[in-house]
Amino acid sequence: MSSPVNFPKNPLISLTQDEELFRSSVAEFAAREIAPSWERWDQESSERHVVQREMISRLAGQGLLAMTCSPEHGGQGGTQTMATIALEELAYADPSVGSAVYALLNIGWPFLLGMYGRQEVAGSVIERVSRGEAFFGIASTESQGGSDIANLKSSAAKKGDGYVISGTKSFISGVNEVFGLPWGGGWFVLARTGGPGRAGLSGFAALPKEGGRVAPGVSHSLFEVAGKHSLSTGSVTFDGLEVGRGNLVGEEGRGFYLAMEGFNCARILVAAACVGASRWLLERAAEWLKSREIGGRRLSSYQSVGFRFAELVGKYEAARMMVYRAARLFDKVYFERQPGYSKGDLNAPVAMAKMMGPEVSMEIGQEVMRWFGASSFVRSHPVQRSVLGLLSYVVGAEGAQNVMKYIVSREVLGHDSVRD
Repeated sequence: MSSPVNFPKNPLISLTQDEELFRSSVAEFAAREIAPSWERWDQESSERHVVQREMISRLAGQGLLAMTCSPEHGGQGGTQTMATIALEELAYADPSVGSAVYALLNIGWPFLLGMYGRQEVAGSVIERVSRGEAFFGIASTESQGGSDIANLKSSAAKKGDGYVISGTKSFISGVNEVFGLPWGGGWFVLARTGGPGRAGLSGFAALPKEGGRVAPGVSHSLFEVAGKHSLSTGSVTFDGLEVGRGNLVGEEGRGFYLAMEGFNCARILVAAACVGASRWLLERAAEWLKSREIGGRRLSSYQSVGFRFAELVGKYEAARMMVYRAARLFDKVYFERQPGYSKGDLNAPVAMAKMMGPEVSMEIGQEVMRWFGASSFVRSHPVQRSVLGLLSYVVGAEGAQNVMKYIVSREVLGHDSVRD
């Protein structure tokens, strides 16, 4: 089906032949398997906490989970650019971004586990994630705040050849999925193994449910959230969860720094999802503006409307370029390992993509609701479902917007310039 918007060609976002074929494959899959069902999934999960096994199974069957992980671990061996393509297309098909966010979490954090985790744990978890039998995300946020990661209070005390994790993580994605999927899974959990500050934090593959068995010393609750219902949000309390030394990711005291790498991966994909949903919103707006008449004229013929639409298309194009620049840089650092590129080179471009993607998507969504008028205020209206899902990435998920601005200013002005 042709688009009602004539988006301009952009040679700055050029894809290889393989990437174009991959985009076509994901777009066809998403149109067939995601688009017809996303509203039903969102509605079902808004009425009762249910794991959307159908959605997860379809994503797994298409090879869209753990897709940047090594095939040795059961992953797909894809690049960050390919993951970005997939997330854009998934969010276009499901603009509530529920299925896209499920996929991005189970791409970004398994990738980190595969990079730095012990073989016996990483291989076991990633293989199950890829099959849709397990979930693996991030659990860093605590009740005192999500952005102040360096001062987290959860602890991991040594016990024998392992650790005992204690503390509560809040506003965590995938809580219902971890306990509801057949194998289970868990999260990359940051916990304090040393003194105060970032140097005292270590990262663990904490698996409250593993091999279908729920471990003792874990409890959880689910939150009633505004949108993006097909992926659950809740809290998890670790009351003495015992994990082996093999569950330590990287080395002790390196958890904060590994988390920053994981966030750089996930934030690109978050921004890609926001861009995909923005495209969907712009197309629905175009259809409406061309068909709706006021005073005997189509809405699209009013300059006040057309000029505003033009502004939003421009912002969408700018956000999309930011996303693909960050994805290409990620590939150069992690997959191509090109000389002259380092992990630190990702910080500002990734933060800019995450800074722009959600903000632009919300600006577009709110304007589209105004154009649709009262009908978009009905709870079941698809535009409203999209806006409420996107809102989660403006208010803080995967990093608050002001944190993104701080990162950009720090990287551009210099670290010393932003310190007290």
